[in-house]
Amino acid sequence: MSLYAWVILLSVLGPFLLSFDKKVAFFREWKYLFPATGIVFVIFVVWDSFFTSKQIWGFNPAYLSGKYMANLPIEEVLFFVVIPYCCLFIHQVLKAYFPSVKLLKITHYFAFTLVLAGFIFGATHLHQWYTVTVTFLTSLVTIGVYFVYKKSWYPQFVFTYLVCLIPFIIVNSILTGSFTPSPIVWYAENHIMGIRIFTIPVEDLFYNYLLLLPIVYWFETFKSKKSTSN
Repeated sequence: MSLYAWVILLSVLGPFLLSFDKKVAFFREWKYLFPATGIVFVIFVVWDSFFTSKQIWGFNPAYLSGKYMANLPIEEVLFFVVIPYCCLFIHQVLKAYFPSVKLLKITHYFAFTLVLAGFIFGATHLHQWYTVTVTFLTSLVTIGVYFVYKKSWYPQFVFTYLVCLIPFIIVNSILTGSFTPSPIVWYAENHIMGIRIFTIPVEDLFYNYLLLLPIVYWFETFKSKKSTSN
């Protein structure tokens, strides 16, 4: 099995097995998880495929199985199934075990700082495709979800995102070459700012946020619609 496949498998193994925990019972939420993941999956696979075709990023065949879908390694395609699952699992665990943690005081500052940083980074790196797309989109999506529609679950999402940064840094460090002679996933230097956390481009912090927020949005939307219909 390829190294990338091992990363995917080990990432999802714990959350999947713990999905049957009595208090969280995440398996009962799968009916909301699957359609939410499906929507985001299509968007991100198309985006990923396009950027790969333009060599804005790419993959080292030495760490892959050699099987491809939509010009992407099958491991990369599975990434957009596994990581949403893991993140939503963490979201539900935090809601179950830490219901009183809302981060209401820092949520506004977090959202404002993220929007401002996104616009600044995007405006100052207009010729770097990864930077400009991921930062501008992060700012716009945050404005819509938090400042315009004022979703009540957003403070809980911020808590989830901050906690998810821990496994995110571990997984992305592996993917970007912190522990291997060359990275599993590489980035074209002329399309990123060049600021890295270990070997992780700082843009990936925005990318992770941009992946997680729509999934939580659709997950919570499907849940609320079901509750309303009942």
